[in-house]
Amino acid sequence: MATTADTHHVTIAERVAQLQGGMAGHLPEDVLNAFGAEQAALQAGGVPAGVAVPGDALADAQLLDVHGAPTTLAEAVSGRSAVLVLYRGAWCPYCNLALRAYQEDLVPQLDQRDIPLLAISPQKPDGSLSTQEKNELSFTVLSDPGNQVAAALGVLTAPSDDAGAAQRSLGLDLSEANADGTNGLPMPTVLIVDSSGIIRWIDVHPDYTARTEVADIVAALSALV
Repeated sequence: MATTADTHHVTIAERVAQLQGGMAGHLPEDVLNAFGAEQAALQAGGVPAGVAVPGDALADAQLLDVHGAPTTLAEAVSGRSAVLVLYRGAWCPYCNLALRAYQEDLVPQLDQRDIPLLAISPQKPDGSLSTQEKNELSFTVLSDPGNQVAAALGVLTAPSDDAGAAQRSLGLDLSEANADGTNGLPMPTVLIVDSSGIIRWIDVHPDYTARTEVADIVAALSALV
């Protein structure tokens, strides 16, 4: 007989709590303070006005695959219903954590429904390839130079000055990591689009330490059937 421990899937929130517990002893205090202040401000600001809503059409975008070959969002979706994940980059531990959770717990359920999962970030293609390889992702990972998708959805943001300085102190320069040389980032967002490219469900997290749980995505899909 299966026990509760056997059947329990570790939530993304639980994974984040473990990650943050480990960070506390390994990052400089001023860096932690800068990131903490940024996260608090993002939480206070909430979801921006004008974010796309169900019923909106998702605009096409010129993207790059993990090898740098040009493609489009429409080509990647191929006229199917799909789940799209906007994430920040291979350098973001919260992104890697969430994408691994989606690979482990979401992809098998999407496969049963014949629904593809696509992950999109503004980073260069080699960053996308790194994301795919280190997390052993079986789903499509794409680069969005210029944050076209994030801008169209109304979820484009950028680090605060202090957070940007903290990132650089850790060796991260977003202008070098991003394909367009800017420091723009998407708020972590998950959306479900139908075969006509219409957004049926969208979940935006201004605070990048919070992510859409697998159970919420599956519940949304079930409600849309």
